[in-house]
Amino acid sequence: MNIVVGVTGGIAAYKTVHLVRLLTKAGHDVTVVPTDDALRFVGLPTWEAISRHPVTTSVHDDVARVRHVALGQNADLVVVAPATANSIAKIAAGIADDLLGTTLLATEAPVLLAPAMHAEMWRNAATQANIATLVGRGLHLVGPAEGELAGGDSGPGRMAEPEQIFTAVLDVRAPRDLDGLNVVVSAGGTREPIDPVRFLGNRSSGRQGAAIAAEAAARGATVTLVAANVSDDVLAVARHPQLEVVHVGTAAQMADAMKYAAVAADVVVMAAAVADYRPTEASDQKLTKELGGLGRIELVETEDVVAALAEARAAGRAPTGQVIVAFAAETSEDPEERLDRARRKRERKGVELLAVNLADAGHGFEVAHNAVEIVGGEGAVVASAAGTKRQVARAILDAAVAVR
Repeated sequence: MNIVVGVTGGIAAYKTVHLVRLLTKAGHDVTVVPTDDALRFVGLPTWEAISRHPVTTSVHDDVARVRHVALGQNADLVVVAPATANSIAKIAAGIADDLLGTTLLATEAPVLLAPAMHAEMWRNAATQANIATLVGRGLHLVGPAEGELAGGDSGPGRMAEPEQIFTAVLDVRAPRDLDGLNVVVSAGGTREPIDPVRFLGNRSSGRQGAAIAAEAAARGATVTLVAANVSDDVLAVARHPQLEVVHVGTAAQMADAMKYAAVAADVVVMAAAVADYRPTEASDQKLTKELGGLGRIELVETEDVVAALAEARAAGRAPTGQVIVAFAAETSEDPEERLDRARRKRERKGVELLAVNLADAGHGFEVAHNAVEIVGGEGAVVASAAGTKRQVARAILDAAVAVR
C-alpha cells in the first residue's frame, strides 16, 4: 500500500518513528508528512531515514508534480499519528494551511487518526464535537488510551501504541470477504491439571489465534474465539464488536467448546496447542515431598479435537462447505521434513488446509513474529507467509477464502 503518515506537533511523535518502521518492514511504501511543529519533536533526517523518502512540510516543494495534491490522490491510506487537539480541529474545519492539510483534503482514501493530548483537552466539548464530526464523515480512530501523559498527568489522551496503530491500519484496509460468515478460532495452550498447583502445558501464548480472530472480524465475520489460558494483554488485539471470547482451560473443555461453536461455523481455524495427553487422575490436594511427592504420573490420550470436528462435518453436523484449518508446530529444521509431516497430518485429520511452522526457542511460540507454509489439497503448498502474526493471519484467511 501507499501510506501517508501525517505527524503533528506532540511529544508522542517519537512513537510514530516505530510505527513508520513497522509499516515499511511490512512492505508498505510510506511517505511521512510532518507539520513544522512536529519537527520540533523529531527531526526531518529521522523521518527520511526511516521512510526512505524525501520529507518536507511545504506546499511549495516539488510544485511541478503538484505534490500537495498528488500525495493525497495516490494514497491508499492516510494515518495521522499523533493527531493533536489542534490538528483534529483543523481537519474538522477543512483548513489546509500546510502540506498535511492539503493532503487530507485531496485524498479519497481512508483516514485513520491516532489522537494524543492531555485528558482535559480530550474531554473538552470542542474536541468531542470535532471527533464526532470526523467519525460521521467516515474517518477512523484508534485510541486514545488511558495512562500516563506528559508532565506526570494521567487519564484518557495517551496515543495508542505503534503496534495497535499498525493493527488498526490492517483493519481499515481489510477486505470484506467474510461478511455474513461465522468463523471459529481456537487460541492458546491447554493445561491438564496434576494437582491444584501443577499442570501439564505448553508454551503457546495464543497470539497467533488472537490475530486470526481479529483479522476475521475486520473482514466482516462474526467470530467466536475459544481461548485456552490466554492473557488479557494478548486478547486485547481481538477486541471487536463482532467477536466473542469463550475461555477454556483443559483439552476436554476446548473440545466441548469447539464442537458447540463449530455447529454453525463456515470457517474453523484450530490454532490452539491442545495437549495430546493428560494425567489419568488429578489430585485434589497439592502433592508434596512430605506426602510422597509426584511419584509416577500415568497419562492417557486426550481427544483429537480437529479430527472430531472433521468427523462431525462429515456426519452433517456442520454447514455445507465448512472449511477447517489445522496447525502443526514442528521442531525439525529441515523444511522438506516439516512439509512431509504436514501433508500426512492434513490427510490424517481430514481438513482442507494445514499451516505448518517451525516451533523452537526463537520461533512460533511466545514471539511476535511467525512463519508458516499452508498445505492444501494433494499436499500442495498453496501459500506461505512470514512476518507479524497479523500478517500470517491474513495469509491463512486468504487461503481459507480461496477454497470455499
